[in-house]
Amino acid sequence: MSGGEPLRIGNASGFYGDRFDALREMLTGGPLDVLTGDYLAELTMLILGRDRLKDPARGYATTFLRQLEEGLGLAAGRGVRLVTNAGGLNPAGLADAVRELADRVGVPVRVAHVEGDDLLACGSPLVERSRELGGGPAVPGRGRESGGGWGEGVLTANAYLGGGGIAACLRAGADVVVTGRVTDAALVSGAAQAHFGWRPEDFDPLAGAVVAGHVLECGAQATGGNYSFFGAHDVRRPGFPLAEISADGSCVITKHPGTGGAVTTGTVTAQLLYETSGARYAGPDVTARLDTARLTQDGPDRVRIDGVRGEAPPPSLKAGLTRLGGWRNEVTFVLTGLDVEAKAELVRAQMDAAFDAAGRRPAEVRWTLARTDRADADVQEEASALLRLVVRDADPDAVGRVVSGAAVELALASYPGFHVTAPPAKGAPYGVFEAVAVDPAQVAHRAVLPDGSRVAVAPPRTTREPARLPDPLLPAPLPDGPTRRAPLGRVAGARSGDKGGDANIGVWAVSDDAWRWLAHTLTTDLLRHLLPETADLAVTRHVLPNLRALNFTVEGLLGEGVAAQARFDPQAKGLGEWLRSRHLDIPEALL
Repeated sequence: MSGGEPLRIGNASGFYGDRFDALREMLTGGPLDVLTGDYLAELTMLILGRDRLKDPARGYATTFLRQLEEGLGLAAGRGVRLVTNAGGLNPAGLADAVRELADRVGVPVRVAHVEGDDLLACGSPLVERSRELGGGPAVPGRGRESGGGWGEGVLTANAYLGGGGIAACLRAGADVVVTGRVTDAALVSGAAQAHFGWRPEDFDPLAGAVVAGHVLECGAQATGGNYSFFGAHDVRRPGFPLAEISADGSCVITKHPGTGGAVTTGTVTAQLLYETSGARYAGPDVTARLDTARLTQDGPDRVRIDGVRGEAPPPSLKAGLTRLGGWRNEVTFVLTGLDVEAKAELVRAQMDAAFDAAGRRPAEVRWTLARTDRADADVQEEASALLRLVVRDADPDAVGRVVSGAAVELALASYPGFHVTAPPAKGAPYGVFEAVAVDPAQVAHRAVLPDGSRVAVAPPRTTREPARLPDPLLPAPLPDGPTRRAPLGRVAGARSGDKGGDANIGVWAVSDDAWRWLAHTLTTDLLRHLLPETADLAVTRHVLPNLRALNFTVEGLLGEGVAAQARFDPQAKGLGEWLRSRHLDIPEALL
């Protein structure tokens, strides 16, 4: 392993659409060895899949190319290597485009890419799975006739690769490495693996790098963005994070001097809990034990993470499938002033009658009434509630004129004050995301080096099923004392997100005493009570004492995933803040 100075890895993108000038800021704001960019999410794969249908040469994040028009020269001049998953569904195409750009701007760079994640392209033999998924709308060029083996309706099918291909490209001297669907953390762990010469069995340092990668992957979320206690720092323009990674896998999370936001144990804890679940954080290279991570403030805007233990990765790879799920339409009626419930009932009855008269009732009809109104309001908007109608069907005609026409025809013939938030429109397609397990032996993970040669990346030799660990001992409860009704957010932070159709809510205490109370109080039953939408769903609680945190998984809250837009907050981004706003009896000593 290489010793000496730590490897400085930064991140300049947390999603496709993140701050455009972040790449320049990170390259000019201070020293770096590697700069990563994460452009992929479950929804992004669907978007790129539709792009590829229009033009087979597309399927990658074009923003990265535009950023490189200036950034390529900056990176080359500073000796910074670039690693990005912006290749999406077409990493070879983006690698070629980077070479063309390099020739045009006169910056000679060595470009490599990683391939093998696209299961449609490689003809992965999951025929039985394709039959199960064959009921969706046909996708031109992607059905059974294309030889992909996945069946009609599947738009993209990609395995989540580890960092081995990235490491091989960097070891071969690549200045720019483009990947498709790798795990977000692999952008960092692959670079660290190449630099320090870690072997596949070096699970502890690999796990430390995976944890560092998980903290960096969402950009400014680690530096105060989307942070429960945002008022404690100036987060109007938070800087992007970087990790100083040592040969043993420990790291310091920080940011460039003079950039906005903050790096504290709180901001890092929030990101560690984001879109994870239990103590075992499984990936294709290693399973990182989040319960072993220790966080300490190491100076202003510096948080040290050490103690992370690693275990062998699971025997299967995660793969993400997206497909067109059908067609949807939406109308939001505004109900103002008095008799909101009666007005809502009238609209429902009128729309039901219109569906019956047309003989075309959509397969799914969902109504939600948000009582955003309040009595005796000084502002009309504050006197108004929102009644939302969402319909879905496999047939676009069933959610088109049947719905929009019926809503329009009520304009002069329904409740007093009738209006809608936007003109009713035609139906639009929606997508579905599903995670499945695949055999790593069926995935042709390859590094395509700068000289064009291909190097196969072998699957792990040692694997282990990541079974749930026994619940750890809870801290001693607080002694009895007076309590006061107050929001949970007075003593706890939270961050929430999505994993397919499931939601994750990480909750952490702001002090040791608050942790003693939180660990005994916030049970799954109480969470269901505080968040009634979860009452009939499976909820799992995980305890992480080192982080003074609880992590909850709510199964099925998001239906078929973000692209299906099954609820008001389809990615569960605000779920944690809703939980923090709920009132319960809190010990006065904590308040």
